[in-house]
Amino acid sequence: MSLFFLSVKKIRYRHYHLRIRGEIIDFVVQYETFINGKWFSVVRYDTSHGFAHRDILSLKGEKRKTPIFVSDKNDALTFAENDIKDNWEVYKQRFIQEAKR
Repeated sequence: MSLFFLSVKKIRYRHYHLRIRGEIIDFVVQYETFINGKWFSVVRYDTSHGFAHRDILSLKGEKRKTPIFVSDKNDALTFAENDIKDNWEVYKQRFIQEAKR
């Protein structure tokens, strides 16, 4: 089991995965942001519900679940890590813009 947590300048990255004999069994990778004194989950990748997927979250508490079409959980975890690291600013802007509607 691996757990990683990073918090820098109002940005929080959470990472958990369970690996058995080199195979990822379960994972959660999540980006959170700090707004007006409170932490909010912005985007999360996980393997709950039996498949790897992305949850795009809103300030209003809404959640959009989208499959990521990567069947191998090792590859899905890598995809999730890279997507959040590469696109966290895009996710944050979308989160803030949706909150203004």
